[in-house]
Amino acid sequence: MEDRFILENKVRLARVEKGWTQAELAKNAGVSRQTIISIESNRYNPSVTLAFILAKCLDKDINDIFVMHGPFDGQVKEVKKNENI
Repeated sequence: MEDRFILENKVRLARVEKGWTQAELAKNAGVSRQTIISIESNRYNPSVTLAFILAKCLDKDINDIFVMHGPFDGQVKEVKKNENI
């Protein structure tokens, strides 16, 4: 099994749905257009803070824009109170 996590993002789709250019999103998010290009082309994963800022700018929930794929296949173990991890 591969231990690699992949962050899928739908920034481009959300931006286009909103009718914004990359420059408009960059300006509203307070980053460069190059940063938006890099995120949309999956060359750069944004910080958690920037991910939340982008979601807010695009009027989306962060979970609608960023989805983590990896070894856990979307399943996260539920930890009961006082259970040792």
